[in-house]
Amino acid sequence: MAAYAICVRDGQLLLARSPAPGGGFEWVLPGGGMEHGEDPYDTVVREVEEETGYLVEPTGLLGIDSSRHAFPSGRLGRPVDHHGVRLVYEVRITGGDLRYEANGSTDMAAWHPLAEVTALTCVSMVDKGLSLWRERPAAGRIGAAAL
Repeated sequence: MAAYAICVRDGQLLLARSPAPGGGFEWVLPGGGMEHGEDPYDTVVREVEEETGYLVEPTGLLGIDSSRHAFPSGRLGRPVDHHGVRLVYEVRITGGDLRYEANGSTDMAAWHPLAEVTALTCVSMVDKGLSLWRERPAAGRIGAAAL
């Protein structure tokens, strides 16, 4: 379980930068894994502050992304069947200042014009989060049939 933030201000999206597998970097939505017993709302608030320095208030749950991947070898040499569930919140900044995360999963945060996000090297969750933000599907997922 994880919780991520879509924070759009003045036509720009707040993203964090993370090392990519195999080298280089990729942009990610601020957010991350829930700690045991933590509420997802509290997770997104904590993660955004850790990765960007901003204090935020979630203003709405945009939706949920669920994915399942089989990895050929995990611990003990056995295949791993991973099921990820990611909640995406829209957030607004209530305080703090932009800063980079020290010794964490990301190394910087920055604002990017919405029109230029597609030109960045991003994880797929950025596109999924933006689709949820733009479409605001009633069922809370992209491609879901209207109820």
